[in-house]
Amino acid sequence: MTGSLWSEVRAALARDRLAITCGAILAVLALAAIAGPSLLDYREDEIDWSHMAAPPFEAAGHWLGTDRLGRDLLVRTLYGLRVSLAIALAATFVSLVIGVAWGAFAGYWRGRTDALMMRFVDVLYALPQVFFVIILTVVFGRGPLTILAAIGAFGWLTMARIVRGQALALRERDFIEAAVVGGAGTARIIARHIVPNLLGPVIVYATLSLPQAILLESFLNFLGIGVQELLASLSNLIADGAAEMETAPWMLAVPATCLMLVVFCINFLGDSLRDALDPRER
Repeated sequence: MTGSLWSEVRAALARDRLAITCGAILAVLALAAIAGPSLLDYREDEIDWSHMAAPPFEAAGHWLGTDRLGRDLLVRTLYGLRVSLAIALAATFVSLVIGVAWGAFAGYWRGRTDALMMRFVDVLYALPQVFFVIILTVVFGRGPLTILAAIGAFGWLTMARIVRGQALALRERDFIEAAVVGGAGTARIIARHIVPNLLGPVIVYATLSLPQAILLESFLNFLGIGVQELLASLSNLIADGAAEMETAPWMLAVPATCLMLVVFCINFLGDSLRDALDPRER
C-alpha cells in the first residue's frame, strides 16, 4: 500500500472520535495488564485470609473485592487480561503468517496446485474444532500453548481464502507480469509485490480475528479444556464468577466487563479501519 493511502487512512481514523476512544481504552488496558499487577499490593495468588469473598471497596487494598479464596480480584483480572491478550495475539499472528503464505501461493500458482491447496483447506474446515482441541489437551495437557495451537490451527483457514481471492486478482495485474518478465522468482514476487498489496484486507481481518480468538478461548474454558488454574485468564475468572454469581456477583461482573470492553473496542476499531480503507467511505 502507498504512503498516501496510509495517510488518508490515518486521517479518516483521526476524524472518528469513537475509534480514538476505543484505541485509548485498549492502550490503557494493555498497559494496566502489563504493569498494573506490579504496582498493586497483592500478588495474583496471594490469599487474604481475613477478607474472603469481600465486595468491592469494603476491604482495605481490594478495590474490586476478592474471590472466594481471598485473592485480589483486580490483580487477577489484570493477569487474566494479560494471558487472554497474549494467547489471542499469538494465535492471530500464527493465523496471519500461515493464512497469508498459503493463500498467496495458492492464488499465484493457480491451476491444479491452487485446487489441491484449497481442497486441503476445505477438509480442515470440515473437522470439528472442539474435537481437535480435546485431542490436543489429552496429548499435551491443558495450558496456554495448547490453546494457542488449537486456535491457530484453524484460525488461518478464513485468512487463506481471503488472501487467495485477492492474489488471484493481483496475478493478472501488469506489474506482476513485468516482474515475471524481469526474471523475478515466485517467492520474490509474492513477498515484494503480492503480499504488500494485500496488507489492507489482512490488517482488517486481523483486528476482527482478535476478539474471535478471545471469545473462543473463553468458550473452550467453559468446556473445561481452557487455561488451567492456578494461572488466571479472563475466561476461567468468568467461569469461577458464574458459579458464585448469586452470592458474589462482583466475581462475575469484573472480568466479564473487562472482556466485553476489550471485545467491543477491538471490534469497533476493526470496523473503523475497514471503513477507512474503503475508498467509497473516504
